[in-house]
Amino acid sequence: MKAVPLMPGALVAETPRLRLRAMADDSADDAALMLTLLNEPSFIQHIADRGVRTLGQASDYLRLGALRSYAEHGLGMYAIERKDTGELIGNAGLVRREGLDGPDIGYALLPAHVGQGLAEEAARAVMADARERLHLHRLLAIVNPDNTASIRLLQKLGFVFERMTTLPHVDREVGLYHVHLVPGTSA
Repeated sequence: MKAVPLMPGALVAETPRLRLRAMADDSADDAALMLTLLNEPSFIQHIADRGVRTLGQASDYLRLGALRSYAEHGLGMYAIERKDTGELIGNAGLVRREGLDGPDIGYALLPAHVGQGLAEEAARAVMADARERLHLHRLLAIVNPDNTASIRLLQKLGFVFERMTTLPHVDREVGLYHVHLVPGTSA
């Protein structure tokens, strides 16, 4: 079954405190969010340094990453917006990554919004969308073994450690986790 493309700006999920929507490369707000997020020391330490240093590079990063994924797979990383303020606070979503046999979940928040349960809320919304709209039965997650906060969150979400692995274009070994979104399934 071919994925239905996801349109930039489309609302993907809503929670009591958050909206998750597809990003757009022509959005100055989305580019600014990504520029800030990708240059956060915690993002660089736990995920990677993507080398994005300007708004133009951030727009290109969105176009070549999330927007391409929306068109090809109907999924990607989504902007997280607080409902009470309209502020963009991070991203969460799904990635089709070379070396993995299914999509993996990802999330990152700006430091001012960490420790408030927002990453869990966003991740649960991504998981619900994966199950309901995308009809996925299983999700993967990769995490650096020193990122204890992310490992705790994955475990809280029901993810189970599978093994340590190396992936193409990832410069260190990562932990591979999985969760079954539909009870009793293994695919």
